[in-house]
Formats: sequence, structure tokens, C-alpha cells
Amino acid sequence: MVEKTGTPQTDAFSGTTLAGRPAVRLVLVTGVSGAGKTSTLGALADCGFETVDNPPIRLLHAIMDDFVGSGSRSVRVAIGVDERTNGFTTELFADAVSSLRARSDLEVTLLFLDCSNETLLRRFTETRRRHPMSGDTVEAALVMERSVIVPLKEQADIAIDTTDLSLTELRREVQERFSEESGDGMSITILSFGFKKGAPREADIMFDVRFLANPYWNPALRSSTGLDEEVDTFVANSMGFTEVFNNLSALLREVIPLYRREGKSYLTVAIGCTGGKHRSVAVSERLGAMLRGAGYAPAVRHRDLRKTAPSRPRTAALAGAVSA
Repeated sequence: MVEKTGTPQTDAFSGTTLAGRPAVRLVLVTGVSGAGKTSTLGALADCGFETVDNPPIRLLHAIMDDFVGSGSRSVRVAIGVDERTNGFTTELFADAVSSLRARSDLEVTLLFLDCSNETLLRRFTETRRRHPMSGDTVEAALVMERSVIVPLKEQADIAIDTTDLSLTELRREVQERFSEESGDGMSITILSFGFKKGAPREADIMFDVRFLANPYWNPALRSSTGLDEEVDTFVANSMGFTEVFNNLSALLREVIPLYRREGKSYLTVAIGCTGGKHRSVAVSERLGAMLRGAGYAPAVRHRDLRKTAPSRPRTAALAGAVSA
């Protein structure tokens, strides 16, 4: 994930120009075909965004001129752009993103959707869709497309890997980030995961909790998850938990304001254990409670719980013995 630096004319936290006029929120959605761009635009529409899919690159400024000229203080716009867009080249779109970011009347976020080739191949096979890039096979088309569009990922403010996300999980991920963008200017996600399925690419901060006692080896806890009270208690009673959790909590409370000061809009804190079912889930839940007690509104997501239950509300007391 690449951090947005903003432009000198725009207040990165308030979303307003220095002259006091509201900057129109613009999310540009791009990525590899089959990664979920249409679903993402649909989720953004549900969040109240005006959505436009695949307009010609040369019309992007004109479209935004129209929205800015509407005079609405609350308008938010999402535009989908990929290799199907008329006049699309990586260089032309990158130049368009840079020029849109330079405008003082816009607050621009570039969202890049990625996915593994294996999952993309399965999706195209199951839906019998034709890949928009020409090629003798779907595999060849995927390779061709990545060579064209993946360099845009380096410019992205947010990168979401949809390989392990169901449609419902993708919509939840988008809605957590964009439905009620908080006034503090930064969306925080606590993400639990299992290392055996790979580290999450979107992580800004990653912490390994495999040093804690593993509930998996307790027959009475194996089928439970970190969302269950007995697993949470087991993890919290592990040797070293209290000291490490306190230190990690103190670190987050220290660095979050610093990330905000630098203009970062999104922060993902990833907590990993072996399978992503017990320890990482319990610690993530406690970190979420700790941050809520500190005045933040983090989203807590458990990547590798296939039957994901909603994050259980916890009081600050359950977050652990954390000094203020």
C-alpha cells in the first residue's frame, strides 16, 4: 500500500481546500480483471457514492468539473477505470491520476484491486466470462494484463487483495473503509490472519503472536475461535501476554497520531498466528477494544475465519491491563 501525500492546496485531514471550500471526494477504482471492480463500485454506491464505470480517460476532468460545479457539499464520486476504458494506457491513466490529485477542489484516492492468478482463472472458468485482454488462453491474457496494469499499484493509496474474500467480505471491506469516513481523517482496520495462508499484502503494520500458547493443542478449545470467551481467556493467560499486549497497545497509541499527521488516510494493523483462528483473532478483538477505549473507531476483520462472526463488542476493561 502506498501512502497518499496529498497536495499543498488541500487539507489532508478535513477534506477541504485551504480557502475553506469543500473538496469533492473522488475514489478511482482500478485493478486486474476479475478482482471485483464491479462489486466494489456497487458497494461504494451503497455507501452513497455517485458511480461511473469506464468513462474515457480524456473525460475524467470534465466529469469531475460537473460534480464540483453542482455545488453539493456532500457529493462523493467513484469512477472505475481499467484496460477496457476508451483510450486507456498505463501512462495516460497515471498522468490523469496525478493531474486530478493536483486539483485543490478534489480529494483523490486510488483504490487498486488485486487477486492471485489461480483465483482469477477459477473465476473466469466458473462464470465463462471472456477476459477483456486478447490472448490464446485465459492464462496468457492474465499475464498480458498484469504487465500493463499492475505498475499502477505503486501509485495506489489502498490495495485490496480479493483472493480470499467472498463477495460479502469484499463489500464489507469496502463499506468499513468508506461508508462513514471518520472526521479524524484516517480509517483503521485490525486484521487477523493465519501465516499458513500467507501474510496480507495490505498490511501497514504486522505483528506475529505465535509466541503465545496455542489453543489448538487443547482438545476442549480446538473447535472454538478467538471470538469465544474461553479461547480469549486462554490466550490472555499465556506467558508474556500482558507485557507484550501493553507494549503493542502503547506503540499503536503512539504511532497512530503520527500517521495521521503525515496525511495517511488508511491504516491496516495485521495480527498473525498459525491458522488465523485462535490467537490472532483474540488479540485483534482486544486491540479493537483498546482503540475504541482510546477514542478511535477501528474495524476488526478476521480474514481466515470462514464463518466470520461480527466482531464482539468489548469493554475497555477486557482489552487488557493497558495504562493510559
